[in-house]
Amino acid sequence: MRSSLSLGGFASLLLFSLFNLTVGRPIYPLPSKQDNKVKQPLQTSRPYNIAHRGSNGEIPEETVAAYMRAIEEGADFIETDILASKDGSLICFHDVTLDDTTDIAKHKEFADRKRTYEVQGSNITGYFVVDFTLDELKSLRVRQRYPFRDQQYNGKFSIITFEEFIAIALDANRIVGIYPEIKNPVFINQHVKWPHGKKFEDKFVGLLLKYGYKGAYMSENWLRQPVFIQSFAPTSLVHISNMTDSPKIFLIDDFNTPTQDTNQSYWEITSDSFLEYIRNYVVGIGPWKDTIVPPVNNRLTTPSDLVDRAHAHNLQVHPYTYRNENSFLHFDFHQDPYSEYGYWINKIGVDGLFTDFTGSLHKYQEWAAASATDEKSAYGLLHKIARMISSYD
Repeated sequence: MRSSLSLGGFASLLLFSLFNLTVGRPIYPLPSKQDNKVKQPLQTSRPYNIAHRGSNGEIPEETVAAYMRAIEEGADFIETDILASKDGSLICFHDVTLDDTTDIAKHKEFADRKRTYEVQGSNITGYFVVDFTLDELKSLRVRQRYPFRDQQYNGKFSIITFEEFIAIALDANRIVGIYPEIKNPVFINQHVKWPHGKKFEDKFVGLLLKYGYKGAYMSENWLRQPVFIQSFAPTSLVHISNMTDSPKIFLIDDFNTPTQDTNQSYWEITSDSFLEYIRNYVVGIGPWKDTIVPPVNNRLTTPSDLVDRAHAHNLQVHPYTYRNENSFLHFDFHQDPYSEYGYWINKIGVDGLFTDFTGSLHKYQEWAAASATDEKSAYGLLHKIARMISSYD
């Protein structure tokens, strides 16, 4: 994979930048009827490379450019968080507030929209997504969450809709899966109302079905349009199980955060009895990686048995989140993200990884595959040279 945007990718990125500065409505075309051209299939032979909010280590999260970059870099799935606007449109955005990753503070016309709401048991003050219409949200511009990441794309991209996100995956030149999260469903259902008593989850599944996402894991339909549906709320996953057979992933937060809908502790939801229960509705779990191998003073301790127990219940394990920066890498990995990937794939045995740096995970897996099977390839030769130098040192 190239380490920089291709000429075509750069041109598209520039076009999106210029267009986004002048319009508020969606600019990414919604998916039309797909032709039947044969696309390279989804790889299923190694752990999934899940682009966490797109390639957000390089480009601001949940934007067209971040998702397109992730696809270019080799993502198997592009991941997104789904929230709802005041007028019921589903959008791709992580936080329930707009403060941290948009330019909302510059919009004086919205100065009176600041509110304080209770979210998962805590009072939060800010500009909430649910208090803005889709058109108003489209007038905002997204910025990079972390100050130590590239800031050059700040203000160039708008918030996108769930349908625009789907279009990006369907328009890819190979089969790329989607991995949407039903985000904060309790909060959304409290503040956004749809006609005929519909819920957030109903609207969410309706859009997936509208664009052809259906079928059990590894079915013909699923392989044609792969999707994992994720949520931290077990009741949401149970609810949508009556509406779709698409595979679902139960997300698990840290040790101290109870489930937002059932108020269950980490220890309850990772018990064998709960894993046996939830397997009736999901195909896997998505735990925070530091609950699988807890660190002390930024060094790893003995791994828990969660992965082994999940596998014993026929559940996949897709931990989050892998980031290249030294501030996120534990000391054990010596500032080397490849070392971290190798540890989690080869020693812990996970089935997928949420990463902010899709390109580095893809390169690691290509390198590892080549070195294991064909030392005559370029990657294999580089690996052999690296081993020789390491041995000499």
